[in-house]
Amino acid sequence: MNFDSKATADEISALSTIVAPELAAEAIQISVVIPCLNEAKSIAFCIDKAFAAFRRLCISGEVVVSDNGSTDGSPEIAELHGARVVHAVSRGYGSALRRGIEEAKGQFIIVGDGDDSYDFSEIDAFVAKWHEGYEFIIGNRFLGEIKTSAMPWHHKYIGTPVLSAVVNLFFRAGVGDINCGLRGFTKHLANRLDFRTTGMEFASESLIKAAKLGVRLTEVPITLWPDKRGRPPHLRSFHDGWRHLRFMLLCAPNWLFLLPGAFLFGLGLGLVFWLFPGPRQVGKVVFDIHTMLFGMMFALVGAQIITIGMFAKVFSYSERFAPNQLSLERWLKRLKLEHGLILGAGLALTGSAGAFYLLWKWAASDFGHFNDLRSVVFFSLWFCIGVQMIFSSFFLSMLGISRGTYIGDYDKDR
Repeated sequence: MNFDSKATADEISALSTIVAPELAAEAIQISVVIPCLNEAKSIAFCIDKAFAAFRRLCISGEVVVSDNGSTDGSPEIAELHGARVVHAVSRGYGSALRRGIEEAKGQFIIVGDGDDSYDFSEIDAFVAKWHEGYEFIIGNRFLGEIKTSAMPWHHKYIGTPVLSAVVNLFFRAGVGDINCGLRGFTKHLANRLDFRTTGMEFASESLIKAAKLGVRLTEVPITLWPDKRGRPPHLRSFHDGWRHLRFMLLCAPNWLFLLPGAFLFGLGLGLVFWLFPGPRQVGKVVFDIHTMLFGMMFALVGAQIITIGMFAKVFSYSERFAPNQLSLERWLKRLKLEHGLILGAGLALTGSAGAFYLLWKWAASDFGHFNDLRSVVFFSLWFCIGVQMIFSSFFLSMLGISRGTYIGDYDKDR
């Protein structure tokens, strides 16, 4: 078959007689979606392998090439080889995949790069797992084979293992190759995942959201081949690696906010209480009021980080970034604005009462030498935390409105 973009009418007609009857025979079962940006040297191989797999498996399938602004004739080549070409206006790997997935007609969607590094002849394993009831299947290059020069060493030994470990730690995905671009999922699941990202972090987004939903997820070994594009890849290692990590952190407010915040708050509060009675000596080191001030700062910063983490969790819930949070949903239904206001006001009044008492004592001594800084630090801490809690409670309630109801306002009879 001629891979050149300049095809004759006879060639196109001949190819149509091969592809069109297969697609028309029955409802499309499999859609192979390939993002494309100047893949003229390789896109034809990918399409031909996919159609060959459809014929071998005796299934009805289509190839959707989502073009992202190619200038080298890639769309024309794709159409020549029987693919349906759609155009993604927004630039980016994720944008191209999202457009292709939206246009896919198959019950099961397999996505893969257009550089022929992933062999679409291997989709048999994905289809088999789909028939077994799995909703999300991801390839694993480490369980299969990585051909010589197919993957840079820093991707193989640092980037992918580290990012995979982070995803497994944060989201319990249980996969060993989160960056593999060959993966499959049902059309129904794709609609539920509500993809948002536009760049390479799409790979992380799809897996993380699937893991959070608790869908049946598995991986299959695949082979990674050197790409056939003959030019540098679109992937930028450090830039795109950071985008992956950034997205993971944004999807894990417990790890990004709550755990560090709780650590700082606990450490700070412990120092304040430990030093409130007086100086402490550990070995030859004496800890005094200066350390207590640091403890106060740690506690305030920790409380602020915890508060931001709560904002992030409620926002993620209200915007359906993390829809399967039953414990958070139960907590939100029981939480009322008044609870936060009462607790915050109690802490603020306690701090204020202590501060006014110290001021009264100082005034009674005719504003002479003041030597009770520990109490100032102690009561100031509670006042600051109380004021922060009051305003944070209002903001949390505002975030709750975006769920269609105020936090804590719900029909108990439902």
